[in-house]
Amino acid sequence: MTTTASPAQVPVVESTGEAPGILTPEVLQGLAQSFVADAEAVRMQNAVTRAGIDQVAVNRTRQVSLSTTMSHRLDNWTVANQKKSGRCWLFAALNLFRFGTREKLGLKQFEFSQNHAMFWDKLERVNYFLADVVATADQAVDDRLVSFLLAEVMGDGGQWNMAMNVFRKHGVVPKEAMPETESSSSTGLMNSSLRTLLRRSAGTLRGLVADGADGPTLAEARRSVLADAHRILAIHLGTPPTSFDWEWRDDHDVFHRDGPVTPQEFFARYVTIPVDEYVCLVDDPRPEHPKGRMLTIEHLGNVVGGEKVLYLNTEIALMKKLAMDAIVAGEPVWFGCDVAPQMLRKDGIWATDLLDFNGVYGTDLDMTKENRVRFGESLMTHAMLLTGVDVVDGVPRRWRVENSWGDENGDKGFYTMDDSWFDEYVFEVAVRDAALPAEYRAALGTEPLALPAWDPMGALA
Repeated sequence: MTTTASPAQVPVVESTGEAPGILTPEVLQGLAQSFVADAEAVRMQNAVTRAGIDQVAVNRTRQVSLSTTMSHRLDNWTVANQKKSGRCWLFAALNLFRFGTREKLGLKQFEFSQNHAMFWDKLERVNYFLADVVATADQAVDDRLVSFLLAEVMGDGGQWNMAMNVFRKHGVVPKEAMPETESSSSTGLMNSSLRTLLRRSAGTLRGLVADGADGPTLAEARRSVLADAHRILAIHLGTPPTSFDWEWRDDHDVFHRDGPVTPQEFFARYVTIPVDEYVCLVDDPRPEHPKGRMLTIEHLGNVVGGEKVLYLNTEIALMKKLAMDAIVAGEPVWFGCDVAPQMLRKDGIWATDLLDFNGVYGTDLDMTKENRVRFGESLMTHAMLLTGVDVVDGVPRRWRVENSWGDENGDKGFYTMDDSWFDEYVFEVAVRDAALPAEYRAALGTEPLALPAWDPMGALA
């Protein structure tokens, strides 16, 4: 049997005269002895190696106390499933759209085609990347910006303004008009092929610029890449319809027919959300980026000639109030967050004190929101839809969230967020600009502060 002792009883390893910072055998032996002498650490080792950290660290009292009921709840539909893809930002936006479209069509269950939206986002993003390649062709390949652009090419993630760029230009279609494919639900291999195409094309275009190629020559080279990308996308995702007949029987068994209709016409007729009236608010907690200031991210976008990614930096309290007011008034809210911290996925719940890692490890892991952003610990990773809020005396206590991970977890795919979690891990919401206080509305037309391409506020959901 091993005799345990408190860490304070373990002798300190003295310097051996070697260079500072080397993990000498004596240092390693001291670490091992210290661990064995810590009875609580050994108990945690026994538990975590058998059950996993996410089970051992659960604060059960917090888990069972987080009610899932809401004073205001809008959802009465089933959730969608993005499967093995990073299309949450498109799913969340289309879920917002379908809230009003369902009522207009008289259908409780309706989905837009997320595959259609992704096809056009990918093709537009190819063109956007090629424009960046030409614009930065005079910079070295190992320049920080060029390296970043080549490393981040052709992911699935996006932002609110990027989604609106796609819908404004290419419209929307019902899911039946362009259904899911194997690759839309699992994008890894398709994206890998597109990345190879674009990195190869970057070398070609940079070579043409270096050789003094004129504008028409570069334009023709870009068109060739676009043709290759279109072929790859069509093979994986199918061909988007230019028009289609839309026929449906509503929930009162009344038959309807509309068509042929283009995706742009379908968007104009059946999407009730006035997308041009929305602004994306963010909580950038770093004081060098003032509240009330417009922000943008250099080189972040998807449609050449489209709307820039724009944020209005505001206090988290204002974001919560406007989100609460929208839900109480009867409209869901698109939002972006850092989804993984303090989450029990099977239960479908978030709270800042849900998992006690400090207690398990005996180590202080707490950081402020500002420092988590500043030092790379936190950024926006996922977008979803707020569909409910529990309000007491005008203050939100918890939020109901429509996720896009299928219906196996939480309340058939709907999650519950404690209000404390909103403060720490929510980064953005999209709301109507008319709801903003006057001083913030005045900032909407001002010149944005441009943050570099690699800034954490440029993270894609």
